[in-house]
Amino acid sequence: MSEHRRKPPPPQGGGRAAARGGQPGPSSGRRAAPRGATGSSADSYGSSSHGSDPYGSGGEERPYGSRAEARRAAQRGGGRRRAADNAGPGGRRGGPGGPTGPGRGRGRAAAPPDKKRFIDYPRAGKYGWHRWVPSWKLVSGLFIGFVGALVAAVGIGFAMVQIPSENIAAQSQNNVYYWADNSQMVATGTGVNRQNVTIDKIPEAMQYAVISAENKSFYKDSGVDPMGIVRALANMARGGQTQGGSTITQQFVKNTYLSQDQTVTRKFREMFISIKVGAKLSKPQILQGYLNTSYYGRGAYGIQAAAQTYYNVDAVKLTPSQCAVLAALLKGPTYYDPAGNPDLDKSATQNANTKRSEDRWRWILGEMHKDKHLTDAQYQKAISKYPTPQGRKATKGMTGQISYLADTAKKYVLSHSKISEADFDRGGYQIYTTFKKDRVNALTAAVKKIQKSRLDPKHRDLDKYVQFGAASVVPNDGAIVALYGGDGYENGHFTNNADTSGVPVGSTWKPFVLAAAMEYGTYKTQPEGLSPLSKYNGNDKLKVLNQDGSTVLKKDGSPFYQRNESDHRWGYITLRKAMEQSINTPFVQLGMDVGMSKVRDVARSTGILDQSMSKDLNPSFAIGTSTPSAIRMADAYATFAASGKQADPYSVTRLKKDGVDQPNFEKPKVRQPMDSNIANNVTDVLQNVIQNGTGQNAKALGRTAAGKTGTTDSNKSAWFVGYTKQLSTSVAMFRENPKDHELLSMNGTAGVPSIHGGDIPTSVWTEYMKVALKGSNDLGFPPATEIGKVQDEAGAPSPTPSVTITPSQTPDDSPSPTPSETITSPSPTPSESCQFGWGNNCNTTGGGTGNGGTDGGTTPTPTATDTTSTGNTRGNGNGGIFAGQTG
Repeated sequence: MSEHRRKPPPPQGGGRAAARGGQPGPSSGRRAAPRGATGSSADSYGSSSHGSDPYGSGGEERPYGSRAEARRAAQRGGGRRRAADNAGPGGRRGGPGGPTGPGRGRGRAAAPPDKKRFIDYPRAGKYGWHRWVPSWKLVSGLFIGFVGALVAAVGIGFAMVQIPSENIAAQSQNNVYYWADNSQMVATGTGVNRQNVTIDKIPEAMQYAVISAENKSFYKDSGVDPMGIVRALANMARGGQTQGGSTITQQFVKNTYLSQDQTVTRKFREMFISIKVGAKLSKPQILQGYLNTSYYGRGAYGIQAAAQTYYNVDAVKLTPSQCAVLAALLKGPTYYDPAGNPDLDKSATQNANTKRSEDRWRWILGEMHKDKHLTDAQYQKAISKYPTPQGRKATKGMTGQISYLADTAKKYVLSHSKISEADFDRGGYQIYTTFKKDRVNALTAAVKKIQKSRLDPKHRDLDKYVQFGAASVVPNDGAIVALYGGDGYENGHFTNNADTSGVPVGSTWKPFVLAAAMEYGTYKTQPEGLSPLSKYNGNDKLKVLNQDGSTVLKKDGSPFYQRNESDHRWGYITLRKAMEQSINTPFVQLGMDVGMSKVRDVARSTGILDQSMSKDLNPSFAIGTSTPSAIRMADAYATFAASGKQADPYSVTRLKKDGVDQPNFEKPKVRQPMDSNIANNVTDVLQNVIQNGTGQNAKALGRTAAGKTGTTDSNKSAWFVGYTKQLSTSVAMFRENPKDHELLSMNGTAGVPSIHGGDIPTSVWTEYMKVALKGSNDLGFPPATEIGKVQDEAGAPSPTPSVTITPSQTPDDSPSPTPSETITSPSPTPSESCQFGWGNNCNTTGGGTGNGGTDGGTTPTPTATDTTSTGNTRGNGNGGIFAGQTG
C-alpha cells in the first residue's frame, strides 16, 4: 500500500476522540501531537482514512495543538473554509463528490490559500456583523490618510492664494440699464464714488470705532476667528446664514477677494487667505484695506466716499461722533442709514433706521470710551449730540423718472437673485428692462400737465406737498411699461411713489368684494355665487350686521355704523348701481355676508401682496383700508382686463454680469386664478362706472374702458385705476408731511372743497392713456354672461313687476266714482331698468345725486375706537412690488 494510503497509528494517549469511543487514555492527560508533528504524510493537513471512525482518523478530531494556534490558523484559512463550503457534496466535511473521496474528511483543507488583501474589509475570518466592524488598523490608516490629505490641501491652497488689494477692489464698473427696445437708458455705478486713502488720512477715531465695535482683539489675533467660523458653519447646517464671527481681516478678504456668497466653500477659502494676509500684511495695512473697501450705503464704497456722501467732508476731517455713525453703517446700511430704505425693506423706515442708528452710535462711543480710545472729555463731547447725516443726493444720470425706473429694476434684481446690494453696486451688470421710453414720457407729461393746470403751491398752501404715483402694466403679461415715482432724486424726493405703500386705496377695493360675491356667494346663497343685480340698502349711516344677525361692535362696545359721503337716501339698489355711484354701505354689508377672508383671498389671487392688506378684517376692509402700491393695483386690475388671467408684475427681462446671462429672469408665468366670466362681469360693471358713474371723466379717452374711482376719508388720498384690453394703469394722489410722512387732508386742495378719484387722478389717467394707446385698435372686452343668483338683502322690496288695476270703462267720460288704484313696487332707477340685460349695451344714466365726477362714498379714516386698523403713514414699503420676495 502506498505511503499516503497507510492507516495512521492511533494517537498517543488517546484524546477526546478515544474518550468518546470508550477507550481509556493514559493518566498523564498529555495532548495529542499537532498535525504533522511526527513528520509522516499521514499527519499532514487534509489526510483522511476509510477506517471505521466516521470523522476520519482519530488524530483528525483535534488538528491543532492549542486553541490559540487553531484561532490563528482559522484567520489564515478563513477564505479557504468559505471556498470549501461552496465545493458541493464533498465540501466542508467531505462527501461522495468531495476532493477527498467518498469519506467525510474536512474538505476545506483542499482550498488554496488566499492572497492577502490591501484593505481587509469586510474582514476575513469574521462572521455576521463582526465582518463589518473595521479593525483599529483600518480606522487608524484612514484617519492618518485623511489628515495627511487635508494638510496637503491646506498647504497647496495657502501657497496658491494671493493677497487681496484694495486697489483691485476699487476698480468698480458701471451698471447699465436698457429700455425695452434695448437702447441704453442710463449707465450708473460706483466708480465716481470711490477713492482710496492711506491710513494716515483716516482719523484714529474711525479706526478705533471699527475695532471697538467689530473686533476688539484685532491687534492681537492672527486674523482668523476659528470659533466664529464654527458658529457660521453651524448656522449653515441649521439652514441659516453662514455669516457671523468674522474678524476685520476676514471681512477685508471677503470685500476684496471673494464673492459675497454665504457658502461653506467661501468660508474655508476666506480662512486660508486670511491666515496668509495676517502673516504678510501689517495690522495698519489690513485696517486701511478694510476701511477702503467696505460698503457704507448710498452707493458709497470706502471711508472717503462715505465721508463725502454723509457729511460732505473729507475722511480726515471726520469727528469722533461722525465716525461712530459711519461705523454703525457697517452693520448694514439698509437698516442703519437714518434716511431710511423702505424701498428695499418695509422695516427700514426713516424713523426706525434713525432709532437704530442712534442706538448703535451711542453704543459704539461707549465701547470706545470703555476701551480707552476716548478720554472722558472726548466722550462727553461726542455723545452730547447725534450728528445727523445729510440727505441723499442724486448721482450722475439718476434724475427725473430714470431714478425710479432704475430703483424698481434694481429691487427686482435683488429679489430674484442671490446678489447682495453691495455686490450689485460694485457694478458690471447689464439690466434689460420692460420700460418703454415713449410711455414713461407720456405718463410724466400727463402728471405735469394736470399739476400745472390744477395746482398752485406757490399761492395756495393746501396745494403744497401734493404727490402722485402711477404705474402701467400689460394685461396677460405683467410687464411694467411705465411708472411715475415722484419729482425726482434731484429735487430731494427719494421715495418711489409707484412702488411704495401707506396710501389707502379706498373704493378701488370694491371690485374685489364684488368678485368674491360672484365666486363664493353669501351665506344665504352658498355655494352659488351672487348676481350683481342683487339689491342692498344704500342709505347712509347703517348698522352693519354679522352673518348671525348680530350687530358689529366697535372696540368701545358701541354699534358700528357705516357712513357714505353724503346722506342721500338711495334705498335698496343693485350692486351694479352701488358700484356706479361708489356707495359704501352696500359693499360693507356685502363683505360681511360673503366673509372678509374670502375678499382677501380674491385680492391676493389678483396679485395683491399680503403685507399690504389690512390685518384686521373689519367691515371697513371692504372699502379700501389696505395700502397696495400703484404697481400692484394696476397689475390686479389687469387680471379683470385679461378675463381672469394673472401674471406677477416684472420690470427686468434679462440680466448680464460682464456680458454673461444670469439665471432666474424668465418672464413670470401666466395663471388663471379667477373664472373668466367672473372677471368679465366685473369688467362689465366697471365699464358702467365710466359711462354713467363716478369715472365719467375717463369717457374722454374715446374708447372702450373700465375703471374705478377711490377716495378716503378726510381726502387723504384719491385713486383711479382703469384699463383697456391692452393696458392697465393706476394713478394715486395724496399729500404728506415731508418731515414725518404723515398723510394730510386734501380738503381745499386745487381750490375745491375736496379731491375725489374721479377728478384729478382720472384726468391724469385719461391724458396718459390717450397717448399710450394712440394708433392701436379698440379691442373692446369679451361679453359677460349672466352669473349668480339674485339674492336681495333682507328688507328689500319684492322684485315683482308693477301691476296697475283700473276700473272697467263706462260709456261716458265722467269720472269713476272711485279713483283708479295703482299698486306698484318701488320704481327702479334708470340704471336698474336693464335688470336682466348683460354685456356692453346695458348702460344706464346716473340717478339720485350722482355727480359723475366724484365718489359717492369715502373710506373712513380709522380712529382709536373704530374697528379699522390701517395707519396713515406712508413709505413702509410693504405694498411694494417686490416686498418679502428682497421686495
